[in-house]
Amino acid sequence: MKKTGLLIGMAAALIMCFLIASPASAKERWKMTSTWPPSISLIEADQAFVKAANQLCKGRLEIKFFTGGTLMPSYEVFDAVSKGTIEAAGDWPNYWAGKDLVFDTLGSYPMGLTPIDYLLWIYQAGGQAIYDEAYGKFGMVYLITGVTPMECGLRSNKPIRTLEDLKGMKIRMSGLHQGKILQDLGAAQIAMAGQEIYQALQKGVIDAAEFSSPSSDWGMGFGEVTKYWAVPGWHQPASVMGVMINKKVWDKLDPDLQEDLRYAAKAAALEFTTKQYFDTVEFTQKFIDKGIQITTYDDAVLDTIEKLMVKHTQESAKANPLFKKSIESQMKYRKAFAKWREMEGTFGFGFNPKIDLKLD
Repeated sequence: MKKTGLLIGMAAALIMCFLIASPASAKERWKMTSTWPPSISLIEADQAFVKAANQLCKGRLEIKFFTGGTLMPSYEVFDAVSKGTIEAAGDWPNYWAGKDLVFDTLGSYPMGLTPIDYLLWIYQAGGQAIYDEAYGKFGMVYLITGVTPMECGLRSNKPIRTLEDLKGMKIRMSGLHQGKILQDLGAAQIAMAGQEIYQALQKGVIDAAEFSSPSSDWGMGFGEVTKYWAVPGWHQPASVMGVMINKKVWDKLDPDLQEDLRYAAKAAALEFTTKQYFDTVEFTQKFIDKGIQITTYDDAVLDTIEKLMVKHTQESAKANPLFKKSIESQMKYRKAFAKWREMEGTFGFGFNPKIDLKLD
């Protein structure tokens, strides 16, 4: 009897240990993919998020990452997360402007927010609430994972400086409002996946193309098939990256795990944004060393583009209340910062010294 009692006691103790340990050792397993293949450096935002999330969650949540195109075509990731086919995916919001016009304001906007502006607007001036509302309509939560610097501008085989130079050109460019502006300028917007741009430029299917930051453009091989680089990148002064998470899956997480994921996204945003910015130094020089000639738009081009941006923004604001809400929020932020920006002058994001300071 003593032996039987001992065995029963041991069994009860083991069961109690199991019950106590179960909640702490329970593990959620997610699949996450991306709109970006490994060859495009923008995928680094997603990779940084997954790495930070897995470290912070300490085994309670494990995210397995699949590069873009592995599980499904890139254009299907929005619906896949929305429907719960997969738990999460990295994206660029403007890709989904066909689902709701507001998305065309959340990843970038012509003549719009800079990278620092986006970060300040999102984290401090109510911008995150706009993302919550936009993605929430489709059953998702959205966390920012980084912002790229101004996009490179147009890569072509002829110099582009004036409005006349743009007329008649077939240009690969993302963005709904960017396309409307191109049309008004007498050019044609060509929709094309990033992976198709190289051959399209090489074969003359398009006359010019934009894609992303210098590191991404270099990785795509554009220095091999173009001779000229027109700046600035008015069409995308910044590009916001983020991770879409299925809301039902998100709501099942303990609050502390949700907080871990928010911190993981912020850690990724710091790592990705600073790396993308610093990489512009190395990869801009690579293009120059390759013999690429950099041209600058004259003032008439940018003045005209800004007027066209205002016209199309006003039209879209009348058609879509959430688009209007997003633009109004961004403009409120910009106006609030106007005086301080004026006071900062050239010290806002640094300046190029007029004197070459030598210490030797």
